Amino acid sequence: MAAARDQAARVVRTGLEAAEDEVSRDSTFQLADQLRTHVAEEIKRRPAETPADPTTEDPAKPVDKTTDKPAAAKPGKRKFVMMGVFGLLALAAIGYGAYFLLVGRFYVSTDDAYVRANNTTLGARVAGHVAAILPADNAIVHTGDVIFKIDDGDYKIAVDAARTRIATQQATIDRIGRQVTALVSAVEQAGAQLASSEAALKRAGLDYDRQQALSIKGFASRATFEQSEAGRDQGVAAVKAAQAAYDAARDNVEVTKAQQAEAQAQFAELQTTLAKAERDLAFTSVRAPVDGTFSNRMVNTGDFIQAGQRLANVVPLHDVFIDANYKETQLKRIRVGQPVTIKVDAYGLRKFAGTVESISPAAGSVFTLLPPDNATGNFTKIVQRLPVRIRVPKDVAKQNLLRAGMSVYTTVDTRVGAADADSDADLDSATAKHPQ
Repeated sequence: MAAARDQAARVVRTGLEAAEDEVSRDSTFQLADQLRTHVAEEIKRRPAETPADPTTEDPAKPVDKTTDKPAAAKPGKRKFVMMGVFGLLALAAIGYGAYFLLVGRFYVSTDDAYVRANNTTLGARVAGHVAAILPADNAIVHTGDVIFKIDDGDYKIAVDAARTRIATQQATIDRIGRQVTALVSAVEQAGAQLASSEAALKRAGLDYDRQQALSIKGFASRATFEQSEAGRDQGVAAVKAAQAAYDAARDNVEVTKAQQAEAQAQFAELQTTLAKAERDLAFTSVRAPVDGTFSNRMVNTGDFIQAGQRLANVVPLHDVFIDANYKETQLKRIRVGQPVTIKVDAYGLRKFAGTVESISPAAGSVFTLLPPDNATGNFTKIVQRLPVRIRVPKDVAKQNLLRAGMSVYTTVDTRVGAADADSDADLDSATAKHPQ
């Protein structure tokens, strides 16, 4: 029985060893397949990097030692190429240095430059509802063109009322004029009555003197004398009454003439009122003050607007200019009249020529709402920028390609008119020149 167990154990051990050998052979085959697949993929991915091995093609064929000569020559060729590259770089550096010393250093450039225009703001002079907006947005308008129409019904009524008051006042002036004429006639009548009263007084006085003489001599009765005396007194009173009537008539003429002058002054005031009403009526048509492009509309038809309210803008594109903000350290050679090369970002490589028109009297920070005050606190020096006004040629501006606010790149050629910039004279020297 022990022998049988030993034989069975040997059979089992032999089976296990055979199974292990079979598994190891399968694993070896799988690894070999994976290795071959990986090598094939690497060869496909880098075919140029895989050198040809002459021993794999024909083991029996001897290796040719002359095939290693080009590989040995590659370091010398690379050295020659590198020397050529460094030579070209040196020539380029020398050329750029020569260009900078002779030409480039005289060009002053900045990209802090923008197209500007004297925009005109349209405002309402009278209040009312917007009845119509005639031009379309971004349309070209000309001086005098009607842009907005404001409801003018109330203003027409005001004009008619002013004209009616003027007509009434004119009738009043005419009436007072006729009164003056009548009063002048009354003055003449009063003067005639005064003359008549004076004549009657003279006759009564003569009669009184005669009766008085007769009464003293006893040739006339006392009653007759007293009658003549009463007639004389009545004549004196009549003259005084006529004189008073004459003065009153003359004063009435002066008073009426004063009333006529007052009426004429009121007439002039009414004419002023009419002129204002007609002016307000004219202001119901908002017109373009300059030629340009209508834009930035802020109201719509039917909106109620107040006097002084901003309505829109008119941009004169035919008269644009450029403000280039140069650093203060770049202004040494910039002078009025120097040529400028201008490139517009919106149009790529296209450029045109301009001219320096003026230089701002102060830096941009001076005109801000709250100018900086460096007298307190910590101080950090900052290079300031001053606007340089550049004139755009008329033929370029008339193309309406330059729009206000566009970014441009400006380059000033300072070789012209800046000979004094290289002077070492102090600013307070008598020989110093200050062309700006």
